[in-house]
Order: sequence, then structure tokens, then C-alpha cells
Amino acid sequence: MERKGIISAGNWLVDSVKFIDIYPGKGNLTHIRNVAEGLGGCSHNVLVDLAALQSGIPLYAGGCIGRDKHGEMILDACRKYGINHKNIRILDDVPTSYTDVLSEIGGTASRTFFHCYGANARLGMDEVLSCESDAKIFHLGYLLLLPELDKPDPEYGTVAARTLKHLKDKGYITSVDLVSEEGERFRKIVLPSLRFVDYLIINEVEAGACLGYDLRNEDGTINIEKVRAAAQELTVDNDIKVCAIHYPEGAYAVSCSGENAETLSEMISPDRIVSAVGAGDAFCAGSLFALHEGWNLSRMLEFASACARFNLSSPTATGGAPSLEQISRYMNI
Repeated sequence: MERKGIISAGNWLVDSVKFIDIYPGKGNLTHIRNVAEGLGGCSHNVLVDLAALQSGIPLYAGGCIGRDKHGEMILDACRKYGINHKNIRILDDVPTSYTDVLSEIGGTASRTFFHCYGANARLGMDEVLSCESDAKIFHLGYLLLLPELDKPDPEYGTVAARTLKHLKDKGYITSVDLVSEEGERFRKIVLPSLRFVDYLIINEVEAGACLGYDLRNEDGTINIEKVRAAAQELTVDNDIKVCAIHYPEGAYAVSCSGENAETLSEMISPDRIVSAVGAGDAFCAGSLFALHEGWNLSRMLEFASACARFNLSSPTATGGAPSLEQISRYMNI
């Protein structure tokens, strides 16, 4: 049977943003002026972005949530967007993952984050491999933010690497997403998994962290020669089918067959950018859709970049997600 569709398992969470006058010193009080809640995490963002395209390809969700109001918000979102959520496990003894964000009103508008792993910390190999679907692509993320999968494994390096190996054995094309993090933990956790990844779609910071060098020049500009070399090195060393590296200025991709492509981002005035939250997930969603449909790398990068561009118009991670019709008008295709 020919597989069709995309499944994403991994992080599901709720961001609860408390708008305060000022962040208080220890033992002091501040006033909460307003509260806003929104869904986030790798699986939510990628799947909702894909659903917004209204392409008709099947979408499947996997992961762990708590039996609480936040978990119900996630299930409601899946129902709203037509995402099959039968593989989401509902746990009774832990809360749905959430982040309390204390955002100062005015001034520097600085934000302070308090994160609860919650149910995401319970997503391990058994939970991932128990996901059943006819999907073509299995997207897993975020590595470095899933404690059970990030654990060491004596044979494969990490539990995530072992899990991805078994997903490939089940017939899936595999894809992973990462969080940007400094330090040696990044390479220890990420590198073992890359051997079992077919599609690697990451930003320039994450690519540099994988390889141990910066992809930007000393003046902060992108070094496209280093980007090309990094994509090639990651592809060859890990037998990856497609590696795409995106950055604010553009994107570059290479395949194991030798195909490569590059695109420049549309220059947008800063006053037109509402938020960049979720832009990377939007680029990833666009890339996965294009790869699912068998597009060439040049068309993939243009499409994924357009998805990210629309994302910048919304304060939330998925509020700006466009439909295929909107992207077609924007790209004049």
C-alpha cells in the first residue's frame, strides 16, 4: 500500500502569557493586567500550518497530553483542523506541558519563561512506535526538549536514534526538528539521530551547532559558502536524502542525488513584521509538504519561504498560516 500523509509526534504545549507592569524582585508583588493563551510546540505548529494549506493530504498527531483543560484545547484544535488525533495519549497523572510567560508592559517589554515539561516528558520510544498511521512522512520534534527520547542508549547513542531507526524499518520517511541550544549536550543528543533521518530541515544556528562551527561571518552576515559546505557535509556524513538550512536572509538545500538550490528571502520592512515566533516551523511545514508532493528543491525552497513569510504577519505561531490558494497568488503560480 502506498503511504500518504504526514504524522508529527513530539511537543504539544500551551503558552500562558501574563502581561505584568514590571517583573518583581524576590518577595515582591506585581499586577497581572491581562492573560492570553495559545497553543505551541513542534507537532502543533507544523500540523496546523499543514492543515491551513487545505491540500487534502492526511495529517496525524502523536504525543502525550494531560487530562486537563489545556489537553482539551489541543484536542479541540486537532478536531478544528481535521487532524487525526487517535495517537495522542491522554495521561491522568501529569499536566499538559505549558509555559508561563511573564511579559512586561511597555519599556523593554522583556519576557521571562517558566516551563513545565508535563506530559511531554513521558513521550518515549514505546509511545512513538505505538503510533499507527498510513502516513508517508514521520516528523519528530523537538529533540533536546523530550527527556525520554533524549536519554542515552548503549547501542544507538540516544533513545531518539533507536526510535528513528525503528520508524524507518516500519516504512516511514523520517524527519526531525530541533531546538537551538548551546553547549556539548546539543551534539551528544542530536548527532546520533542524524544517521536515521531522511529529511533534515534546520536553521543556520542548529546546523552550525551540529558541525561545531559558525555559519556567519564576524560581522554577523551569513556565509553562504559555509552554509553550502555544511549542508553537503551533513548530507554525506549521515546519508540524509535532503538537507535544507534556512536563515533570515534565505535558504539553501541539497539532496543525496546532488541536486541543490538556493533562494533569497523577500526583504520586509521591520514595521510589517508582527512576530517571528513559529517562522521556522512554518518553513519546515512548507518543506515537508513540497517533499511529500515530490517537488524539486528550488520549488520547495520558494514555497517554504513563502510559508515563513506569511507567518511573520501574526503574533502567534500559526495565526498567519496561509492556504495553497494564498501562496499561489503570492508566488504568481
